[in-house]
Amino acid sequence: MDVALRKAQTEDVPAVEALLRARALPLDGLLEHLDTFWVAEADGRVLGTGGLEVHGRLGLLRSLAVDAETSGAGIGSRITWQLLEEAVGLGLREVFLLTTDASEYFPRFGFVRLNRREVPADIQASALFQACPRTATAMRWSPTASGVYEPPTVI
Repeated sequence: MDVALRKAQTEDVPAVEALLRARALPLDGLLEHLDTFWVAEADGRVLGTGGLEVHGRLGLLRSLAVDAETSGAGIGSRITWQLLEEAVGLGLREVFLLTTDASEYFPRFGFVRLNRREVPADIQASALFQACPRTATAMRWSPTASGVYEPPTVI
């Protein structure tokens, strides 16, 4: 399957919302941050999505979701690396995320767990952060501290 990554567009909103709902992820702040979203597409169908909210010199990786039929095909990894590469290009110092079910997935990219209280106030104030359950695991990534950043390879 030939999967292409591209910036999300307004016409992708229904497909992105459907992916997020299917994965029980919040839609809060989606429309306000659509310009930071990427989609993975094959044959005109959106198979995955993810976004990178920018808050000053900090980022919030959000809404990483892949269609259940193509889960495990590396699409989520491609989107994650794309978002981290974008974070480096924007000069972000750190990127945070919250996850309820993927805390074992993100360390492969250099994310480390932290207490939610350690997340900077700008990130905590975001609509997505506020919408995530208190039980969600907070994680942090830094391009200098992670030691695992490498540009994505074509999969």
